[in-house]
Amino acid sequence: MDIKEEWIKFTVMNPVRTEIQADGRIKKWAKIEEVNRYLRVILLEDGETVHNAFFDRNFRRG
Repeated sequence: MDIKEEWIKFTVMNPVRTEIQADGRIKKWAKIEEVNRYLRVILLEDGETVHNAFFDRNFRRG
C-alpha cells in the first residue's frame, strides 16, 4: 500500500506518540483512519526532514 503525503503530514502535525531516539531522530505515530492502521514517521534531528515512513504493525497505543 502506498503511503500518501497527506498521511505523513498528518502524522507529523498530530502524533498520538512522539519519541526521540538516541541518535536524535524523532519518531511519531498517528492512526490513519482511512486504512485503520498506525503510521510511523521518522524525522531527522531537524524535526522537518522525513527519513522514513511506514505502517507499524506492532504499535499499541497505551
